Amino acid sequence: MTATTLFEKLWNSHLVRELDEGAALIAIDRIFLHERTGSVALKGLAESGRKVADPARVFCTMDHIVDTFPGRGDDTLMPGGRAFITETRAAARAAGIHLIDVRDPLQGIVHVISPELGIVLPGATIVCPDSHTCTQGALGAFAWGIGSTEAEHALATGTLRVTRPQTMRVRFEGVAQPGVTAKDFTLALISRHGSA
Repeated sequence: MTATTLFEKLWNSHLVRELDEGAALIAIDRIFLHERTGSVALKGLAESGRKVADPARVFCTMDHIVDTFPGRGDDTLMPGGRAFITETRAAARAAGIHLIDVRDPLQGIVHVISPELGIVLPGATIVCPDSHTCTQGALGAFAWGIGSTEAEHALATGTLRVTRPQTMRVRFEGVAQPGVTAKDFTLALISRHGSA
C-alpha cells in the first residue's frame, strides 16, 4: 500500500464530484478578494441576482491599488484607483463578507495577512484572484490563483471546477552542504525541470 500524499488527502477530502476530462468539482474553504478583481466578481454576482453562498468564508482586503504612505485613504496615485476601492467596499458590505478596509489595522497584502490572521488553515482549499495565492501551500493548504469569473462561481457555489494537477515525487539523496536550505533544493529542481 502506497502512502497518501498531502495533496491526495486534500484533493480527496474536498472532492464533490468527478467530472469529464480529468476535471472535478472541488469544495472551496476560503475565498480571498482584493479591490483590483474582487469588485468585478462581487459586481457580477450581484448583477446576476445571485448571493454569496457562505459569506463567513469570504475575506476581502484593499491591497493592490492603495497607496503605501502613512495616512492613506481612498484617493490613490493610480488613476481610477478610488473607484476600485469604493466599489469593492460597497460590494463587500452588500454581500456581507469580511472586509479589511484601507485604514483597518489588519489591512495588508492578501497573501501575507491571510496566514498572519489565521485565516489560512492546514488542510483547507484557498482561492483568490491573485497569482501569489499558491504561497499558502507552505502552510499545508491547497491554494491557487483564479480569475474574476472563477471567483464569482466560487462565491456563488462554494465550489470550483478544477483539472487535477499532475504531481511528481522528488527525492534528494545525500547530505546537504552547510547553508543549503529547502529553498535551494526547490530552485535547483525548477532550474533543471521547469516550474510546470
